[in-house]
Amino acid sequence: MKARVAGMTNSIWPNDEKTVTLLDAARQGDSDAVNRLLQRHRAAVRRLVQVRLDHKVRRRVDISDVVQEVMVEASGRLDAYLADSTIAFHLWLRQITWDRIIDTYRRHRGSAKRSVDREQPMAPANPDQSSVDLAAQLHDPEMTPAAAATQREIAGQVEQAIEQMNDQDREILIMRHYEHLSNQEISQTLNLSAPATSMRYLRAIRRLRQALQEDGGPDFDDSEMPM
Repeated sequence: MKARVAGMTNSIWPNDEKTVTLLDAARQGDSDAVNRLLQRHRAAVRRLVQVRLDHKVRRRVDISDVVQEVMVEASGRLDAYLADSTIAFHLWLRQITWDRIIDTYRRHRGSAKRSVDREQPMAPANPDQSSVDLAAQLHDPEMTPAAAATQREIAGQVEQAIEQMNDQDREILIMRHYEHLSNQEISQTLNLSAPATSMRYLRAIRRLRQALQEDGGPDFDDSEMPM
């Protein structure tokens, strides 16, 4: 069980305590704190862009350029955020990143067949560690390193299954397992209550297991995944 919890709480965003310190310094006019604050979150922004940006668009766009656009926009809007901080800094920065990803997709894909809501891919083109972790949690949390090839095979199946899920299920799974947001953070982002978010997640997990089993995948653990 420890393996499951560890895999789900490793947030891509930096530690909150240091962020709060830098935000306080920025409010006092410390320009160096502003630079350190944004630089400290650059890797997390890059990870989010890698996860969310369609791999077809990534062939045309340099991820570093998208990240830089996010940093520039965040810098320009930071004073307004500092004056009225209604949400955590990383959720505010996540929203700026998300908007920039949508804008990038629209510029480079134009009239796509998928709707705007489905313009964001829910997983990288190739299985990454988040996919492997989710596959292990669904299949066998105690899977040994010797079974790494099997893990990655299942991870690929998991990603394909997530891509075929409805918008609501796909979104909450990627937020939880690829962005590693907590239930409370997802609740804030989706404007839902914590219980409603938890129930939506559990339903999505059940449907993911069902989809994998229907595709002839291995038997998956039927116990509920912790939030």
